Amino acid sequence: MAMWPVFLTCMTLAKHMTSRVRRSSWQIQLAAIRALFWREVQTRFGSYDLRLGYLWVILSPGLQILFMVLLFSFIKVRVVPHMEYALFLVAGMIPWMMFANCATRSLGAVSANKGLFNYRPVLPIDAVIARSALEGLLYFNVFIVFLAGLWWLGYDISLSNIPLLCMSWICLWLFSVGVALIMTVIGHWSDEVANFIRIFIRIMYFTSGILYSLHVLPVEYLKYVLWNPVPHVLEYMRYAVAPNYPIDHVSYPYFLQSMLIVIFLGLLLYRANERNMMTTQ
Repeated sequence: MAMWPVFLTCMTLAKHMTSRVRRSSWQIQLAAIRALFWREVQTRFGSYDLRLGYLWVILSPGLQILFMVLLFSFIKVRVVPHMEYALFLVAGMIPWMMFANCATRSLGAVSANKGLFNYRPVLPIDAVIARSALEGLLYFNVFIVFLAGLWWLGYDISLSNIPLLCMSWICLWLFSVGVALIMTVIGHWSDEVANFIRIFIRIMYFTSGILYSLHVLPVEYLKYVLWNPVPHVLEYMRYAVAPNYPIDHVSYPYFLQSMLIVIFLGLLLYRANERNMMTTQ
């Protein structure tokens, strides 16, 4: 059973390779990404019932949010201004999980798909995009489910800034893909460095304003936290669902600039190491 996802992917790629229809390079790459995407689905959820796998994707953030709401409910007024704490957590924790999973799962993207790089249409970047696409789609659906659940429970959720919310999610995903490319190269270089990166991602969790509003931080420490681009977009996502939530300290242009820089660095590192990553050992 463990070899079934690999066999299925190889058969799909072989079908595309033997086709006589002339296709552009973009079509070939999209076909490879699509095949790798379904391989990731089979690998991630194939060991147990698919419905239970999707249920766990919802339960994992749900249990964390429930625990934090119960833990901080008595100080929520001080922690979060003009916003219910449960909504605050949903608008921060679920996007963060998407970002963190894109970064950490990409560390092993090359080793997990090493044998598939013998097929000319398959490149390491395809595996990274496929994994990131799976995380983005999964957690976007989880995000919608949680927002709908809070709305059904009577929480005050604004729908006036849906374009801002969607744009912020897409930009965070693009930022995550850039980070994922960097992590892919780092993971290929050294397993020890990859372990350090996982620890660094956990540290970022506590400095990204996931559990607390940036407004509770002293000004002398806030300026260091704001070097991290992630809190900037998370605060705007919270503002999108709660327009009374203040966003005085964050900058959307700063996040967009950081996103472009990270994507550029990710592509640059990947391009410099692509041939080495495709070499089988």
